[in-house]
Amino acid sequence: MLARRFVWTLLLVPFLLVGCGKTDPQAALEAAVQKLQDNLEAKKTGAVMDQLHPGFQAGEGMDREWAKRTMTLMFMRYANIKIIAVTRSSRIDSGSSQVGHTEAKVVVTGAQGLIPERAEPYAVQLQWRLDGGEWKLIELHWE
Repeated sequence: MLARRFVWTLLLVPFLLVGCGKTDPQAALEAAVQKLQDNLEAKKTGAVMDQLHPGFQAGEGMDREWAKRTMTLMFMRYANIKIIAVTRSSRIDSGSSQVGHTEAKVVVTGAQGLIPERAEPYAVQLQWRLDGGEWKLIELHWE
């Protein structure tokens, strides 16, 4: 059950903002969030893993390998995955331009066909770290 909730949370996580602009850190953060959403909805496990920081943590003791295994199982289970952001916001940390935060209320749906078999709401908090010029997801918390 916890594994399933984590995957749903990870799937809904990217729900975020549009934006491009390599020189603007805020726009780059928003673009990273959108890219994560796109990769999750396209069920691209490798691309999602590329966006996770090497020190990624979720919940209590959940790391990158756990995320990869859980994502793979959920992607096999549902043919269609959608992430709907009800509210969302991203910001650069006021204490460090190397840290970004995203908060959102999202609904994640999963379906084998056109009609969702599952739809779950989540409140998620993500912490991002600028790593080699790219925003990487380092922490994920959800309710």
